[in-house]
Amino acid sequence: MFLLKKAIYFFILMAVLAGLLFPQGSRAITIAEEEELSRQFLKVVLNRLSLVKDPYIVNYVNSVGQNILRELPPQPFSYKFYVIDSDVYNAFATPAGHIFIYRGLIEAMDTEDELAGILAHEIAHVQCRHISDKIDRSSKLNLATLAGLAAGIFLGVSGADVAAQALTVGSMAAVQSLELAYSREDEIQADKVGLDNMTRAGYDARALMTILNKIRSKRWFDGLPTYLSTHPAAEERIAYIDSWSQNKGELPSMGATADFKKARVRLLALYGNETRAVSHFKNAVERNPNDTEARYGYGLVLARIGHRKDAAFHLQKVLEQNPLDRSILGDLGRIHFFDGRLPEALTALRASVSLSESAAPETMFYLARTQAELGKLSEAITIFETLIESHPDYEQAYYFLGESYGKQGDLFQAHYHLARFYEKRRDPRNTVFHFQKALKNTQDPERKKEIEDILKNVRNEFKDIRKK
Repeated sequence: MFLLKKAIYFFILMAVLAGLLFPQGSRAITIAEEEELSRQFLKVVLNRLSLVKDPYIVNYVNSVGQNILRELPPQPFSYKFYVIDSDVYNAFATPAGHIFIYRGLIEAMDTEDELAGILAHEIAHVQCRHISDKIDRSSKLNLATLAGLAAGIFLGVSGADVAAQALTVGSMAAVQSLELAYSREDEIQADKVGLDNMTRAGYDARALMTILNKIRSKRWFDGLPTYLSTHPAAEERIAYIDSWSQNKGELPSMGATADFKKARVRLLALYGNETRAVSHFKNAVERNPNDTEARYGYGLVLARIGHRKDAAFHLQKVLEQNPLDRSILGDLGRIHFFDGRLPEALTALRASVSLSESAAPETMFYLARTQAELGKLSEAITIFETLIESHPDYEQAYYFLGESYGKQGDLFQAHYHLARFYEKRRDPRNTVFHFQKALKNTQDPERKKEIEDILKNVRNEFKDIRKK
């Protein structure tokens, strides 16, 4: 029941935001309006959900989504894909092409085709404007109902007082009457469009039926999976996909690609339940010591629980079979770094970076930190600055870049980058403090003007925060 409430919560939230942005009497929403709604929706979603931040996993899921998108006609939105750190079986799309899939659903998959099937289905909901159609219907809510919806949500579904719960229950009834959840027709259309798109992208469309059967089977153990409450008509959909695929004859297939297997292992080892992950990978290695996939997962989960020497041993074994795997070299380098084995860390991280023109940001970050710890500050600063230039949202790089400049005695650059770090962390007090220090340590009129303008904006924002 808790998962069902969570699922309904998102649809209620969509109704509230739509009602607030597009009041009674508005017509079908435009692309610009949908993008604005998306920005508002994302603020709430990203504040309430924990995302998987592992660059390998995030980049991999985005690459599968982009494979499908290349088969579509030009789209009005820039699609983006996220992995939610939860073992729930669910996936959903927000307005304007933001696709969320839960870690638990990926862990239940055996092939890249299954992942492509879910992503293609969610993309199709956006492509067919199913979401914006539901939002347009929600604009018919009156202000009294909107007030109830807002109060019920912002007082909280879980743990709210009696009055808030009553408002939320009333809100759920209002949303249900408007059919904000996808209809059976929506689901079948999203399947049809998604199946065509994923087939053209080279994926086995029957895999969507495979993952739907896995989701359906979960109900016998955990009740109704969230995916089935937000994406109804599972039986009809499975029958339709079966009929569709039989009529198509021979279909392409990606199967369990190396990238899929590595991403799934990383999810299980780095984000799943620690005890179960240790047991799973340990038993797999004991059954087959030559199983590099199991050794890789075992090494990652051992590092996660602090057994770094054993973790390094298992990753070294994996590297014997895959000596040019830059992600494994990066993992090994980070393990050596945290174990204080800096020369070994430097060797592994340098090798990882050298194997690609666009090194993983995390690998660059730890290579720079290793250089800094070894006292090679100029080398560290160069790498940190390169990292920030290519990945300006990598927050921690600003902090350690500022620290490295401080050790060199460059107080302007030290305080400037520390201020940038706190600015990205939305910490106005420390942002102002370090920008003021930077201001005192430069005579450059352009830099002074830049910082004064930033300080003015930060102080205005801080006033708005304090008023709230």
